[in-house]
Amino acid sequence: MRLQLEVWRQDHANDPGRFERYQVDEAGAEMSVLELLDMLNAQLVDEGREPVAFDHDCREGICGSCGVMVEGRPHGPVDYTPSCLQRLRSFSDGDTGRIEPFRSEAFPVLRDLVVDRSGLDRIIASGGYVSTPTNAATEALTMPVNRNEADQAMDFAACIGCGACVAACPNAAAQLFTGAKVAHMASLPQGQVERAERVRAMVDTMETDFGSCTNMGECEPACPADIPLRVIAELNREYRKALWQHRRTEEPDRRGIRWLSRLRTGPWWQSDPDERPPGGG
Repeated sequence: MRLQLEVWRQDHANDPGRFERYQVDEAGAEMSVLELLDMLNAQLVDEGREPVAFDHDCREGICGSCGVMVEGRPHGPVDYTPSCLQRLRSFSDGDTGRIEPFRSEAFPVLRDLVVDRSGLDRIIASGGYVSTPTNAATEALTMPVNRNEADQAMDFAACIGCGACVAACPNAAAQLFTGAKVAHMASLPQGQVERAERVRAMVDTMETDFGSCTNMGECEPACPADIPLRVIAELNREYRKALWQHRRTEEPDRRGIRWLSRLRTGPWWQSDPDERPPGGG
């Protein structure tokens, strides 16, 4: 199958960029979008030209590294499917396909199809974790977890952090991503200690770099992990509850939790928004 490709080329972050046209003569219907780019790059290298830069890693729909716009859609024409698993079945011999980077102000282009998705990392760093006594971890089976809550947490944890939801959203909102992370940890007993401060910090960071959700619903079909739109409602519910607790000073004092206090005073003391207790390590 012969395909004409219009591929975005950009030498660096400050370069205005442009589309360049290429022809690939031996594309197969069962090839993925990334394999098509591999074939194009091999052709460019043979011609002594610069290959197209693009992100990739596992190529199994797990890592969240890959991410391009194909025909104006994040990842490609098939819903709930990452770029590495998007096949070329929707193209016919002689068709023209356009491949470009994720289009979002929150994801500036670094080079060709590579974008800076560090905004998502900042959301996670602001609160997407739990404190745990790693020096004296208890047996996992000693903490009972309701089966329905465990299943729900696993569904939310499926988010691979690719950023397709942001690229698909007209507002460049990251509520689906943030909602999945917040709802995942709010569903488990391990996430209860920092539950309120977590959602406040993550939402505040999210609103610094990303737009606001207006319920357009474009993010859900673009998500390779099929994260449901209802996580945004979960996020809003958690955020309102956390703000109410904060204003009424009902938030529990984490320094009163014995194992967490030991964690802070020992050599495994980790970063914490509270003041370090006297005698801390």
